[in-house]
Amino acid sequence: MLTLMKLSQLDLNLLLVLNAVLQHGSVAAAARELHVTPSAVSNALARLRAALDDPLFVRHGRGLIATPRALRLQPQLTDALSKLQHALGEERFDPRTSTRTFGLAMADGDQVALLPAIAQVFMRALPRARLHALSIDALLASGGLAGNLAELAIAPKLPDPELHWLPLYETDAVVVARKGHPELPARKELAPELFKKLRHIDTYLALGKPGVGHQAAEDAFARAGLARDIAIAVPTFSAAGLIAARTDLVAALPRRVADTLCSLLPLRLLELRGSPRMPMGLVWHDRVHDDPATTFVRELIVKAARRK
Repeated sequence: MLTLMKLSQLDLNLLLVLNAVLQHGSVAAAARELHVTPSAVSNALARLRAALDDPLFVRHGRGLIATPRALRLQPQLTDALSKLQHALGEERFDPRTSTRTFGLAMADGDQVALLPAIAQVFMRALPRARLHALSIDALLASGGLAGNLAELAIAPKLPDPELHWLPLYETDAVVVARKGHPELPARKELAPELFKKLRHIDTYLALGKPGVGHQAAEDAFARAGLARDIAIAVPTFSAAGLIAARTDLVAALPRRVADTLCSLLPLRLLELRGSPRMPMGLVWHDRVHDDPATTFVRELIVKAARRK
């Protein structure tokens, strides 16, 4: 019997030769199919006979007759080679029948403001597939987009040559505060002077520390002269909104997130002069750049995001 140790030492091209000879019953015909000489086929069979300790074929007239050992190998060999050929060949992606799971990483704000629209178009176009939405923390902890937890992320543009970035939307910052806040005017615009007097809730979104988007927002606030007095720092936009709804603290949030939270919580939205603008986009790694399935899902997400 062929042991695992012998299999590791076997030239697997010999199995292609064996399969061809089994199919055709002829060294010459197998040689034509494999585009080699008949002597190369004969030499390969000799090596296999030694490895398997079986003659494999005996001559009968001008053809060859397979031994019982070779006949027992034939269906398993044909099946194994067929599966290997299918695995190595180009996979046809059918969105209507695909059962694949796609990972999409995003901050909690996009989970609230954008994910429902993405889910709607995803389930309509890929009725049997799965969408796994995960946090930026989970993505970074698993090795980022070079890992295998997610194919896509929604994030600011990152300085990484292995990553591709496609703009989805641009958002500015607005301020949310509880309805009935005693220090806020009735008008919808918050003056920079009052912005600096109020106490704020800050958000950090990546592994317990400020992420790329947070730093970009801080830089924009600094350029606009909008210093913040931070009272509490929390990991998510949703937490910031919930705290603002129950205290006299305020939170500067992306407009899309603020619009959604104001529709769900007793919050009011105030415009902020000189507010920073942040371009957000769809990010993916080189490893999935040419994958037809990921390309299809990318187009769905772009459609959903730009429709919002």
